[in-house]
Amino acid sequence: MKFMSEYNHTIDPKGRLIIPAKFRCGLGNSFVITKGIDKCLYFYPTEEWDKIEEKLSAIPLTNRDGRKFARFMLGGAAEVDMDTQGRILLPGYLREYAGVLKDAVMVGMGNHVEFWAKEAYDTAGENLDIDAIAESLDGIGI
Repeated sequence: MKFMSEYNHTIDPKGRLIIPAKFRCGLGNSFVITKGIDKCLYFYPTEEWDKIEEKLSAIPLTNRDGRKFARFMLGGAAEVDMDTQGRILLPGYLREYAGVLKDAVMVGMGNHVEFWAKEAYDTAGENLDIDAIAESLDGIGI
């Protein structure tokens, strides 16, 4: 399953989030959420997370930046289970990290889903020079 598109959602007062129907099948009943690089969260299907975990585990312990990054990704991870209504309980420490109080945006990113506080997502999209970004990516054939 490849994830794409963007969905606006809200977190209920109990910290539950309804996963969009288009993402449910690809994520499965149980999946992994971890801290993302841009103060967002990453949702990974278990099989995709296993690949990430394997790569992080292969980083030598002598690599300081590798240890820090692995600690960030693995230490910030949580496995969640979806209920029959398509909801998950988003762990408090992850909600806090992403700054999500109520309004949120879920963005399909191919092999994973990004989860953002709505305000942070809107701010991240401001003042993007998409022409310059596209030009810098020219070498990869997009």
